[in-house]
Amino acid sequence: MAAESTVAEKPRTRAEIEAEIAAARERLAENLSELINQVHPRAMLRNTTAEAKAFVGGGFRELKDQLVDADGVRVGRVALALAAGAGVVTFALVVRSIFNRR
Repeated sequence: MAAESTVAEKPRTRAEIEAEIAAARERLAENLSELINQVHPRAMLRNTTAEAKAFVGGGFRELKDQLVDADGVRVGRVALALAAGAGVVTFALVVRSIFNRR
């Protein structure tokens, strides 16, 4: 149960109650409008696209920072990345040829 207040609250007037209801109605309308805008398919597409662009852009910047420094291209790291890529392709081709024999 709610704790009873020792200080008696003065009764609210009809105008105060109506103003409070109108303010609550306005807040509810704003919240509902924001919710509709968030779940609208175009808004979801726009948000998802922006997040994907930020993710890809961040990944590209990180990769570039790993392969290029102030002095230019880091040849050792580029060679290592190319060797790793070639290894992955070779592995995929070997696995494919094993499964194609059967």
